[in-house]
Amino acid sequence: MKRTILTLILALLLLPGAPAAAVSDAALDRAVSGTAAYVYAATPSPQVGSIGGEWAVLSLARSGYGVPEKYYQDYYATLEQYVRDCGGVLHEKKYTEYSRVIVALSSLGIDARNVAGYDLTKPLGDYDKTIWQGLNGPIWALIALDSRDYPEPSAGIRQKYIDRILDCQLDDGGWNLLGGTGPTGKAQTANPDITGMALQALAKYQDQPAVAKATREALDCMSAQQAADGSFSYGGTANAESIAQMIVALAELGIPQDDPRFVKNGVSLLDVLLTYRQADGSFQHAASGEGDNQMTAEQGLYALAAAQRQQSGKNSLYRMGDAVPVSLPEAAAAPVPGTGLQGKHADVSPRPVTKPGLTLSDIARSPNKAAIEALTAREVINGMGDGTFAPEKTMTRAEYAAIVVRALGLTPDAAGAAAFTDVPAGSWFASFVGTACKYGIVNGRGGGIFDPQGTITRQEAAVMTVRAAGLCGLDTAVGETESTDILCDFADYRTVAAWAKAEMAWCCKTGVLDDSALKIEPAKEILRGEVAEMLYRMLVKANLIG
Repeated sequence: MKRTILTLILALLLLPGAPAAAVSDAALDRAVSGTAAYVYAATPSPQVGSIGGEWAVLSLARSGYGVPEKYYQDYYATLEQYVRDCGGVLHEKKYTEYSRVIVALSSLGIDARNVAGYDLTKPLGDYDKTIWQGLNGPIWALIALDSRDYPEPSAGIRQKYIDRILDCQLDDGGWNLLGGTGPTGKAQTANPDITGMALQALAKYQDQPAVAKATREALDCMSAQQAADGSFSYGGTANAESIAQMIVALAELGIPQDDPRFVKNGVSLLDVLLTYRQADGSFQHAASGEGDNQMTAEQGLYALAAAQRQQSGKNSLYRMGDAVPVSLPEAAAAPVPGTGLQGKHADVSPRPVTKPGLTLSDIARSPNKAAIEALTAREVINGMGDGTFAPEKTMTRAEYAAIVVRALGLTPDAAGAAAFTDVPAGSWFASFVGTACKYGIVNGRGGGIFDPQGTITRQEAAVMTVRAAGLCGLDTAVGETESTDILCDFADYRTVAAWAKAEMAWCCKTGVLDDSALKIEPAKEILRGEVAEMLYRMLVKANLIG
């Protein structure tokens, strides 16, 4: 039915000679209000993240929807704790994490240079690290720094990002994520998402002739790429997000939404975006009738807000000098490092350092060296008995049970192991298996079998680690939609087992698993060094390691 209605609407709009279907101020106001109400209800407690986090905060704040100030205060308190927990390092590689948070804070009138004592703009002064993840890096660094006219974290960094964006312009006039970067060529096809974002970043620099020229070429490219029904596609699918990014780009550039270059057969970008909007305020991702999701709703809302602000003569979406500052309560006393979280299980306790300076001969070049050393110093993990750790070896279920029990400071108890026929009472691992099972961290294979010598996979380790994290007082809830949105960045995300999907997503969302790889490899056997890294990062987030 939805597909039929959408088709009829577009068919009527495409009648020969049909005039541009202008969206009235009143209709736009109703759409903004309705979608803001949806996003607010769908995100009752925004967290630090790309879904249900900063984009929701930004879209609500810039839409002017009547959100109680406490909503934003609670978000900031969550962000402060998050920043403390990770020692000010939001991500080792993906610097768009800093940019996204900075943009959200700017929309609330909050200075990102002092969040829990950390200057979140400072990492954006590192050019090489910022551009590592492709064109997203310099684009969003520029938008973030300009959102509140922040001082440059390093000399000339804005111009470096401008030049990087210009250098990566493709032969067709637009941009895509990796085209033109490093050894990749420029004879590629631009996509509207990245091109729209690049135009948003360059909007303030039209006084530079090279920027103005690149902007004209990109607009020509996008005008030619726009479909006859007014839509834009990415990966062969017409979708709301691509349309939303171009709407924001036009608004940032001060180009009317009914500019003739972007009206096809009487249909403007704003007209066609509203055909993706559903009665409850949410948005479909694709015109084919694909269901709504949180990411689409958030992008749909801030695109509508950008158009609304443009039509009413207000500052554009990312020119936030008009942001009404959120009043922040006095900061609560930070928890004592290494003492655990308030909501942890009573039996969970920190492990003190008992073997400082312990050296292992085979971890010098391991990417997990710091984690291994931190856990061996606390006798959470042991070497192989010959001065080595063997970080590249796989791990058995019995070994994991021992490590996680020690990591959480639980008292070993063999009673629970009696349920398994393959866990001898006198074995070295019986008490660890019994304890890990007692607290629900690990389970048997069924039929009275634990399989202590069986190796564990990455997704099995994720499930066990998330169960342990729950005992430590961490919030481990991840919804179905959010799980999909997080995991779909990986080429092989469909291979994640249904029973591990939420846990794998949580580990990626929180940085317990490195989310910068192209594949997540859920069924691959996990290595000893990788297990050490996962548990170490979880313990840091749980404040069990100061």
